[in-house]
Amino acid sequence: MDARSPLYNVRGAARRDRVDKKSLGKNVLVVDIGGTSVKILASRHKIHRSFPSGPKLTPKEMVSAVKRLAADWTYGAVSIGYPGPVLCGRPIAEPYNLGRGWVGFNFAEAFSCPVMVINDAAMQAVGSYNGGKMLFLGLGTGLGSTMIVDGIVEPMELGHLPYKKSTYEDYVGKAGLERRGKKKWRRDVADVVSRLIAALEPEDTVLGGGNVHKLKTLPPHTRAGDNDNAFRGGFRLWEKTKISGTEKFVPKSGPE
Repeated sequence: MDARSPLYNVRGAARRDRVDKKSLGKNVLVVDIGGTSVKILASRHKIHRSFPSGPKLTPKEMVSAVKRLAADWTYGAVSIGYPGPVLCGRPIAEPYNLGRGWVGFNFAEAFSCPVMVINDAAMQAVGSYNGGKMLFLGLGTGLGSTMIVDGIVEPMELGHLPYKKSTYEDYVGKAGLERRGKKKWRRDVADVVSRLIAALEPEDTVLGGGNVHKLKTLPPHTRAGDNDNAFRGGFRLWEKTKISGTEKFVPKSGPE
């Protein structure tokens, strides 16, 4: 991916001639899609808006609801945090907690502007990043995971790796919390985090997601993130930034 421009056409080739990057950096709509709600925030605004999602939400319904909710906001580009794997700016698997039809959906056409689709954990990770080699783990419905190394964003699916009798996600996600109770869940989180830190050797480890506040104490060598960092990450995807010597974030997924 070309670090000098985030603008890509539908085939993935870099484009620099159709959209003014400076204006995009000032007028971006960020859409953070979750299993229970969709949150949105536009540049120059401080309070986000939201609406319920759920297992029947389709991408067409999501776009329509976002447009209605953001009707009085001005934006020239959209960043979408998608709750599933993304490749080349497009979802490659249907989300676990939403409706169908996300794979192959043309978000740029639906919003009538350039769209950057990125894994939701990766978007929050970008907003949490301070440089160097960072591991982000999102404690929410599942276990989101992303590495950023010198500005290069690498979304991962660590939650699906085997752990005990199932997977990491099954123990430290929402289902594990409800099934095993808060005390055992906290112990599992501490164990999983320590294992991943030992394996990946990050310089900085951030715990985010909606359930991070349910930890009594943070595991060693970690810091708590903020869910609002997802919006910061969505804005950063379209802005020039210099962190740890890099010119800009380079996600594995480019814009449509």
